[in-house]
Amino acid sequence: MSKTVTQERASASGLDNVVAAETNLSHVDGEAGRLIVAGYEVETLVNAHDFEGAVGELWRAAGAEPGDLRGPLGAARTAAFALVPQLLSSNCQKTVTEGLRTGLSVLSDGEPTPGISEAIPASLVDHLRVLGAAPVFVAALCRQMEGKAPIAPDPKAGHAADFLHMLKGENPSAAEAEALNAYLVTVMDHGMNASTFTARVIAATRAGTISAVVGALCALKGPLHGGAPGPVLDMLDEIGTEANIGPWLDAAIASGERLMGFGHRVYKVRDPRADVFDKAVSLLTNNNERLRFARKVEAGALAALKKAKPGQRLDTNMEYYTAVLLEALGIPRDAVTPVFAMARIAGWSAHVMEQERVGRLIRPQSVYVGDWPEETRAA
Repeated sequence: MSKTVTQERASASGLDNVVAAETNLSHVDGEAGRLIVAGYEVETLVNAHDFEGAVGELWRAAGAEPGDLRGPLGAARTAAFALVPQLLSSNCQKTVTEGLRTGLSVLSDGEPTPGISEAIPASLVDHLRVLGAAPVFVAALCRQMEGKAPIAPDPKAGHAADFLHMLKGENPSAAEAEALNAYLVTVMDHGMNASTFTARVIAATRAGTISAVVGALCALKGPLHGGAPGPVLDMLDEIGTEANIGPWLDAAIASGERLMGFGHRVYKVRDPRADVFDKAVSLLTNNNERLRFARKVEAGALAALKKAKPGQRLDTNMEYYTAVLLEALGIPRDAVTPVFAMARIAGWSAHVMEQERVGRLIRPQSVYVGDWPEETRAA
């Protein structure tokens, strides 16, 4: 028999609406469909900065003085490439996400790195090392799975363009680099989500930046957080034809299946990031047949959801057009979550900076609902 719980609980399961931190980094307004990052509307930030510039803005919002990050970030990619042989020979990864986790865990907290340590404040070295390592490891892991040798980074190239070159072995077009830049900037921070909270909890123990980022990646690996864009493509493939859109969607909803790319834990209207990706993929694909089909499926899904669930507010989330955009860029489906992580590391790092300045261990309470010793004996 359990003791009656008389305490007022702080929130429902899931910690909904519990404020865990004050932040200068991003604000998510789910009712208005608005995302502010480092003081910018997300669409404005995408138009104003490439990834390096946007990271600089985000880290400045966290209280750092990063300066121009293009050169140091290129040096970080070069330093990470020296670790690729060790990563690829480990043979301990079954997926690109697991491989990225392995690679980042090879990095040591607090390790000076030539080419980086001289260019930026010492407090930012680990942040830059892990940010630069991610695209190098992801590209090398993808190529290994295709039986191809890794390609060394170009430290003078832009971060997005260099990743595409390391991945595909050819220089990307200006439209491809612009599209990936838009994606990376848009997803680099998004409030107190599960992986960001994980990063802050670890940072609060003073475990170090690398440890916090690895822990955040482990949280992102879960399908309820970072694993949805790949299944969006699977859904489009399974629907197959325009004539099958309605019947497939009706059958899926009737069977209780979740339509991937629709609905969001926070947004009650259209996810503003979906609009950024829709625009980017339109420029990239010139509205090709795949994109036209995806838009028809989106329209059908919204209509079917409104009819089947009239009391719920289910709209397109960013995962839907993420899938279409990354597919158009030639990103393998197994790499969708790691590519997301490449960008979100910038946000995790910024939250680590904020949390370390707070300097207080995160230690929430729980409510015990199990048996009490005296009641167990009495029974």
